[in-house]
Amino acid sequence: MQEEHEMILTSALAIAAEAGALLRQGYGTVRRRATKSSVIDLVTEYDHEAEALIIDRLRAAFPNHLVLGEEGTRDEAAVAGSGDTPTWIVDPIDGTSNFSHAFPVFAVSLALWRGNEPLVGVLADPLREETFYAIRDRGAWLASNGKAPRRLQTSSATTLVESLLATGFPYDRHTSDHDNLVEFGAFLKRAQGLRRCGAAALDLAYVAAGRLDGYWEYKLSSWDVAAGVLLVQEAGGVVTAIDGGPFRLAPRVDLIASNGRIHEAMQAVIASVRTPIF
Repeated sequence: MQEEHEMILTSALAIAAEAGALLRQGYGTVRRRATKSSVIDLVTEYDHEAEALIIDRLRAAFPNHLVLGEEGTRDEAAVAGSGDTPTWIVDPIDGTSNFSHAFPVFAVSLALWRGNEPLVGVLADPLREETFYAIRDRGAWLASNGKAPRRLQTSSATTLVESLLATGFPYDRHTSDHDNLVEFGAFLKRAQGLRRCGAAALDLAYVAAGRLDGYWEYKLSSWDVAAGVLLVQEAGGVVTAIDGGPFRLAPRVDLIASNGRIHEAMQAVIASVRTPIF
């Protein structure tokens, strides 16, 4: 099985690299922006082009797998829940708002799941030439600028005051009171620093790499986190639901990811300010 997963990873890395090259070529040239769930939930022509490329390559390489793409390429069985059928969960541009404004923080995210078990995750940052990847039970790795891959390990921070944390804000924040601002304020008073880079997949990859010590966010989609969750877990970190319960992939995801050492402290902060409606 591990050999099979390694073969799958090799294909996924090549596909992510090809999609990344497309985005690198298109960076700074966005001509069309449309909206989806809200006026701040954007999609560009490159989201569609990159997803079409990725899905075409995945279906050619893995005809027996299902696909679930952010921009609408979705097998009905994948939407309904694929059971034991391996399913690719694809975000062609995680950080579309950044990409559309030529803000250089975005990535291609591919993940293979079977039921609620992540098997393979690949996250390619085309501008920094960094590719994060993981195979279940085989660790998480970073290949960068042609250098030999190095194994990822989460940070050693044990307190919030020494921790650099990241978060994001939901697309319905213009209309919903549940916008993460109270939690943000609570962590602002307790952590060493907070970051909001606008790409959930990269936030998770940075937790895996030890660049961030922890991350939390509400109202994410499955394709935002499918690859990053495996990266954190395989780098020795912890991913749970906001209340500390087991993490489960779902259409809407609320999560905490950390190095494990500050996880309970993060849960406690959120519990102290969180309203029951979440």
